[in-house]
Amino acid sequence: MKLTRSLLKKIAVGVSGGVDSAVAAWALKIQGHDIHGVFMRNWDSLNESDSGNCTEDTECAVAAWVCRSLDIPFTEMNFVSHYWNDVFQYTLSEYTAGLTPNPDILCNRHIKFGQLAETCRERLGCDWLATGHYARVVSDKSQGTRLLKARDESKDQTFFLSAVPQSALARAIFPLGGLLKSEVREIAEAVGLTKVAHKKDSTGICFIGKRNFQKFISQYVEDRPGRMVDIDTGVVVGDHQGRHHWTLGQRCHLEAITKYYVANKLQDSNDILVCAGYHHPSLYSTSFVTDPPHWIRGIPPPQLTSQGKVLCEFRFQRGAPLVPCVVSCAEPGSCGVGLSIALKEPLRVITPGQFAVFYDGEECLGCAKIIRPGPSLYELNTSHCKDVILGLRRHLPSLVCRSLGKIRRRAKDTDGAAAVALIDDARDAFCNLVEKIPYDSDVDKSSFRK
Repeated sequence: MKLTRSLLKKIAVGVSGGVDSAVAAWALKIQGHDIHGVFMRNWDSLNESDSGNCTEDTECAVAAWVCRSLDIPFTEMNFVSHYWNDVFQYTLSEYTAGLTPNPDILCNRHIKFGQLAETCRERLGCDWLATGHYARVVSDKSQGTRLLKARDESKDQTFFLSAVPQSALARAIFPLGGLLKSEVREIAEAVGLTKVAHKKDSTGICFIGKRNFQKFISQYVEDRPGRMVDIDTGVVVGDHQGRHHWTLGQRCHLEAITKYYVANKLQDSNDILVCAGYHHPSLYSTSFVTDPPHWIRGIPPPQLTSQGKVLCEFRFQRGAPLVPCVVSCAEPGSCGVGLSIALKEPLRVITPGQFAVFYDGEECLGCAKIIRPGPSLYELNTSHCKDVILGLRRHLPSLVCRSLGKIRRRAKDTDGAAAVALIDDARDAFCNLVEKIPYDSDVDKSSFRK
């Protein structure tokens, strides 16, 4: 987007120590604008028992180097208390309730395009905020400010910007929206930003970093041990230290012949229901409901108002394929209580606490937090899948007993290779039974063997 001095007085650029924000700052500087680099410090790890994993100090030093290289002023701003109150406390409350939150979406809404933008206006006199996000914004009087996908869809970050208010997006600049990631790296190398040109992209959340998530979250959310129960048989197959350690669809790594995955988390009993197989029908649903939505334009899509429903696409994980859906109000005539989403095809592990982000072509319409998925294929007994699975599972005990008998008879094999081979045979036999389950959707049942 071409910008001129007549439109802008000063631009604050969020510099993170990565290549994207560095090239974003360079792109605006060569247009002749008055640029001020700002580094956000959102996390204080001094009081943690394991404080050596958050790399903010290193990233801050790199961000300062970028600004020196570009000959622009650099300021570090501290938003630790705001992040704690507006993002982290919410994150903890969601985990405590057994949900799986997305703090990155909240950080963009409340901190980066909230507190940071406001502080830059007050302290630096910057009317606009630019970042290295891969996204585009367009504004006109009839439609307001719209958020559009980036040219490089593999790096598109509109998902994380889907909760940013219209007023903030109207003063946001995304210089990389029309560039490919490969082009960004080439630019960085060409203009002398060599320290960041080939730096790996940051992943994950700073306050977790490379630490084990379960150990980290236990510092803030009290463990509440419970049972892991096979959803098919009702048999206790393991235990857990708290529902907040687990998310739907996650593999459990239990000592069992088959691989178990989290199918449901029960609040009243504190049990976690687990299912045998990555594509177990208990993991698939064709509908879900949400909290009240945030529409980027500030109003619902016209079809939702006029026809009571709108056909669009959505995803609840960044980078996941977009899925066609029909969006309607949870209560007829009013979306104030939330949305009801219907899907053409079953979708795996629609996760409460995550955000459903809606798209109409290249435009990001907004988002809404998922409250609960609809009934699973297993609960609905679609194509008699539950009946078939329960029938097949009855064969498993005798299968295991026969395998164990063979293992005992071959106990003289000291290298253990024969025992391992027999266990694998038992697993394969069970998987061969699972292959016969008549799913409606074209799922890849080969994953049962993994």
